[in-house]
Amino acid sequence: MCGAPDQDTLEPVANGGPEAVIQGRVLRDGTPLGGAYVRLLDGTGEFTAEVQASATGQFRFYAAAGEWTLRTLAPGTSPVDTTVTAAKGATSEVEVLVPA
Repeated sequence: MCGAPDQDTLEPVANGGPEAVIQGRVLRDGTPLGGAYVRLLDGTGEFTAEVQASATGQFRFYAAAGEWTLRTLAPGTSPVDTTVTAAKGATSEVEVLVPA
């Protein structure tokens, strides 16, 4: 189970809820990369959800606890895979670094 809110209106997260939160920013050369697509893949590599990073490079998913892969797609570069472990009631912060 996964959900993704509107990435342009992300509010602060209160930990302790029934879901795991995976959130972060997409950066290129230390600068936020808005418009990149971030896909959430489950432990078997199956597509679960996708969001477009906000203008400030932010993204967020609400997911089940477990191992996930974030596959980030940005113009001019190969996909970047980042592994993250999500825990129920906690927020996993991730910085995705996209090569120039």
